[in-house]
Amino acid sequence: MKSEQQYIELYHEASGVIKERSCPVMNLVRDAAFEAFRQVGFPAKKVERYKYTDVNVAFAPNYGISLSPLTVKPSAYIYNMKDAPIDVTPYYHQVADGSDAITALNTALVHDALLVYVPKNTRVADPIVVDNWLKGTAATMMNRRILVVMEQGSEATLIINDHATDKQRFLVTQVMEVYCHDNARLDLYEIEETTPLCSRFSNVYIREGRDCSVKHNSITLFNGQTRNLCDVYLQGENSEATLNGCAIGSGSQRIDNNTLIRHEVANCQSNELYRYVVDDQSVGAFAGKILVEKDAQNTISQETNANLCASPDGRMYTQPMLEIYADDVKCAHGSTVGVMDETALFYMRQRGIPEAEARTLLKNAFMGQVIDQIKNESLRQRLYVKVEKRFRGELDKCEDCRLCK
Repeated sequence: MKSEQQYIELYHEASGVIKERSCPVMNLVRDAAFEAFRQVGFPAKKVERYKYTDVNVAFAPNYGISLSPLTVKPSAYIYNMKDAPIDVTPYYHQVADGSDAITALNTALVHDALLVYVPKNTRVADPIVVDNWLKGTAATMMNRRILVVMEQGSEATLIINDHATDKQRFLVTQVMEVYCHDNARLDLYEIEETTPLCSRFSNVYIREGRDCSVKHNSITLFNGQTRNLCDVYLQGENSEATLNGCAIGSGSQRIDNNTLIRHEVANCQSNELYRYVVDDQSVGAFAGKILVEKDAQNTISQETNANLCASPDGRMYTQPMLEIYADDVKCAHGSTVGVMDETALFYMRQRGIPEAEARTLLKNAFMGQVIDQIKNESLRQRLYVKVEKRFRGELDKCEDCRLCK
């Protein structure tokens, strides 16, 4: 039986219960999404955007679906979709790529969703934090949906934390749609700190209006198999998109980041910086495309991917891409894959620093260039500590995570 067949059967069995526990706006697109998934199935590795992740292997085990309701902490800006203070019909499943198999499966099976809504001209001083805890007693599939609506002139910081403390196998699909109206500002952080038994697929879709600024930061501290997708659509002039990411791999972990920034109008700017450290037999992959449409004159874009293979068996695949149809642009991209700087190691050991400590310091400094980009002072300092602990082998599970406290 192909991997997708068990999910087709699961939908036939559970769709009635799912729809009963959901809301009309989600049910409206559910059957169409299921039909799209049934038609395309899971992508093979020959599909360009999935060439570094074997989806069929990740989804092959027999998972039970979780229908537990989402827990909403008291917040002025976080709502259960059923209690949304606005009409979400113009937003829900509008920017998400319905032809993507993971997005389609999530849309079909998800029963509950969070809405993060920031009203017009509202500046949220403190970060909005969403904690996702993976807990269970058997192999479980969890499907999450987050909708972010930033009204005109609003400003906020949103932190999505993924944690796992149990010794159970988890499969997580998450789809996040972000809508920024004119003059909106959003700093978005996705922080994963799960376990080697967790397979996590996260698809983020961002649509920006005029004079917007969105900064998306993807940070993988500890995981099993991770595949992050981020698509950004710049649809209003004078907008800016920044994608930053850092990933730390060890053991047999796999981390795949796939990004697309689509410049559709003139006078926009994008910046992209991803850094990986892969150790032991871990595998990292990065594929990022900057697409500049013919009307997107005066585009400025920079894409950089730097990678450190800290062991002979670590593997890194990198594919930065530019696709340009406009004439007046300033676009550049670059990628490096290297090993530990032996000259720097020798210099440090000459000054009495043990080799293991010297290697840790160099890896920590390598990742520091991404952490330095984080605007929130408190989060930045906590991540410095987390990254250092990770390299010292002191962070193998999330027992007392202070990122969200």
